[in-house]
Amino acid sequence: MTGTRLFTADIESVLQLFQQAGHEAAVPPMLQPANVFLDLVGEDIRRRLFLTSGADGTDLCLRPDFTIPVCRLHLEHGDANRQAAYCYHGPVFRQRSEGIGEIPQIGAESIGRSDIASADADMLALSVQALTTFGVKDLDIRIGDETLFVAVLGGLDLPVVWQRRLRGLFGETDKLSSAINRMAGSDTANDDSRDVRLGFLSALEGADPKAAHAVVEDLLSIAGISAVGGRTPSEIADRFLEQAALASGSGADPKAAGILKQYLAIEGSADQVVEELKRFAADTGIDLTEPIASFEARLRALSAKGIDASRLTFSADFGRRLDYYSGFVFEVHEVGSTSGEQLVGGGRYDKLVRLLGAKSEVPAIGFSLWLDRIAKTSGASA
Repeated sequence: MTGTRLFTADIESVLQLFQQAGHEAAVPPMLQPANVFLDLVGEDIRRRLFLTSGADGTDLCLRPDFTIPVCRLHLEHGDANRQAAYCYHGPVFRQRSEGIGEIPQIGAESIGRSDIASADADMLALSVQALTTFGVKDLDIRIGDETLFVAVLGGLDLPVVWQRRLRGLFGETDKLSSAINRMAGSDTANDDSRDVRLGFLSALEGADPKAAHAVVEDLLSIAGISAVGGRTPSEIADRFLEQAALASGSGADPKAAGILKQYLAIEGSADQVVEELKRFAADTGIDLTEPIASFEARLRALSAKGIDASRLTFSADFGRRLDYYSGFVFEVHEVGSTSGEQLVGGGRYDKLVRLLGAKSEVPAIGFSLWLDRIAKTSGASA
């Protein structure tokens, strides 16, 4: 039996594993409404979409991930808050500098479970079982938690514009670091594209908000622009006003910037980092009681699934670059890999179903395995 046939057999075994865990097969269409992805995915993926249009002029894209299409199917076939679990296998499409951009994935989603810690543990454990089925057993598991970062931001009494900006950059380490330096008044980056905008942003800063808002909307109207990336002219104007405040350094706070840097530097095995998080909270006076308790509950649930906290590396600055992730995140690499490419990426996205049309937030978590990368690992069959 050839390696390729062995790998195909492994894929079937993993799908059976998912289905035995209660995940029903989902097959979302390859063509998806482009505006949904333009609104909800990160800037990195927006630039890499394969865009087209329907006969009626509708903007479409080839699906760049499975999570949003699966959640759309969930909404189409019943109450948004119902408990359901799905699995899938097929290609996603993202433009790449090399290759054709058709990327094989397999994964699972869990929607509607209110037992958050147990759901987190079940899904991470399921992804580990899948990798083991593919023959990849020496694993480096990295975890993060955006709820901790949000709690730190909330405890710093920062202007709303800075809270929104910093939260939006979480997971993009270099950009977040640059923004924090700017807030501290020490950003010396020479960004030509930023310099070009500074004159316009400076003109907006300090202007009457209503008048500045009207100026931006008028300029967009003159240019014939009705929407950009799914955002209306009014929303674009709001973003310009925010950028004006940020560019001018309004609300600069060196002390808060220092505290953020201290938090984001926290890293270590998950069992040991809990005490470091508690010391950080005590030293800064920021109330992290609830997110730390949730963090500890997740570690206990993972231990019950056979994943000891000492096997996990927590990085305070680790987040996913997709905009809809909102809490616990994880990625898995093969130990000793030099590529830096994750084999599994996943996490919690409780706000996504609401953003897609549900009346309220719905707890949800999922993960995807990158089959092309797994096929290249030392342990995989292909």
